[in-house]
Amino acid sequence: MAEFADHAVLKVQAGHGGHGCASVHREKFKPLGGPDGGNGGRGGSVILEVNASTATLLDFHRRPVRKAGNGNQGEGNNRNGAAGDDLIIRIPNGTVVLSSDGEVLADLMGTGTQYVAAAGGRGGLGNAALASRTRRAPGFALKGEPGEAQDLTLELKTVADIGLVGFPNAGKSSLIAAMSAARPKIADYPFTTLIPNLGVVEAGDVQFVVADVPGLIPGASEGKGLGHNFLKHVERCSALVHVLDCATAEAGRDPISDLDTIEAELASYEAIVGPGLAGTSMMDRPRIVVLNKIDVPEARDLADLVKAEIQARGLAVYEVSAATTEGLRELRYAMAQIVVEARATRAEPVAERLVIRPRATNEPDFEVVITPEGNYLIRGEKPVRWVRQTDFTNDEAIGYLADRLARLGVEQALAEAGAGAGDTVLIGDYDDAVVFDWDPELMAGGRAHVAGPRGSDRRLA
Repeated sequence: MAEFADHAVLKVQAGHGGHGCASVHREKFKPLGGPDGGNGGRGGSVILEVNASTATLLDFHRRPVRKAGNGNQGEGNNRNGAAGDDLIIRIPNGTVVLSSDGEVLADLMGTGTQYVAAAGGRGGLGNAALASRTRRAPGFALKGEPGEAQDLTLELKTVADIGLVGFPNAGKSSLIAAMSAARPKIADYPFTTLIPNLGVVEAGDVQFVVADVPGLIPGASEGKGLGHNFLKHVERCSALVHVLDCATAEAGRDPISDLDTIEAELASYEAIVGPGLAGTSMMDRPRIVVLNKIDVPEARDLADLVKAEIQARGLAVYEVSAATTEGLRELRYAMAQIVVEARATRAEPVAERLVIRPRATNEPDFEVVITPEGNYLIRGEKPVRWVRQTDFTNDEAIGYLADRLARLGVEQALAEAGAGAGDTVLIGDYDDAVVFDWDPELMAGGRAHVAGPRGSDRRLA
């Protein structure tokens, strides 16, 4: 059974808002004591939160659909409905949240960081909240709004200080096992490591995290082998350590060609996805070369031959043996020095400022668009929200909607756009709009409401 996943598709559904209640207070000797319908409760939101104890996205493969609680309906005697429970989903540190079309919505780093993936719907107002001087006892209430729904893609990019990169069987897993308490699978065949392994390494009083990235091969940046899936795990590393196998018996391979191949794959991958760590290119980050397996006599001789050529490129070189631990102490302290310097120069996180940009006083709340069929489409947050809140089985609620739209200026805008009696008016998204036949003779807005039996509107008779 799989134990690790760094990619998952998640469907989230926020809770729906509870409907408002239409109720009239009644008691002995006071049969009509006024409206007392309570408001509906807010729907719960779906929130993604970084949790230190979560290290994989595997749980989302088992349960890919998550829903928050719905708000309760309001009740009589001015009792508001309870709000729906928020659903907090724990995710690993370093998770990137993308929309269904690939847009990055959030890059979540740091324990406790949250992102509202789907906001709960507002609760509908009860008739007690809708009462006014002209509508003293409303016979209707507003419906709760539906909660947001999204299809999200989650990608985990490991957060580590040092990334170990190299060909399969170069000894990366053995190296991380020798320097830390991590116990990755180690075997004498290619692609033994199928998941990134993390190990905490200590050097003096410095602690840092090392990631063992599964082996890369030529063409990894184009999807060959496992490198395409796991190259993203080196994006956030402060430094890279090239682990080169000096004891390989594979024809056509040697430490220099292996180094050139891996550097080329890193550059190709970065050309596709861009720099991953604060805009810094992988090729500009500190890099160390480890000549591994020098416990083998032929490997030690080869390491001595290629060491000077690699150093001439400006790279620090360490000859080590993960099997005998030779050279590991010097390597550990060299990595610690890089980590300390990277942490010292890393910019302190700037507290996020809430920028409030008030809308211009003359900015319209809606727009009227003429469709190819010659109909009139009204788009805007307020009209769409009001339509969703309306109970179209109640004439008084429909009349209330007409009054709200008229006060907003919708009728005037339709007249200026050339709409006439009987023309089709749509409110909302084109493919899912509510359709009306417009009657400009119907009085609406201002004090247009005429009292009548509860739940009715004389204008619609």
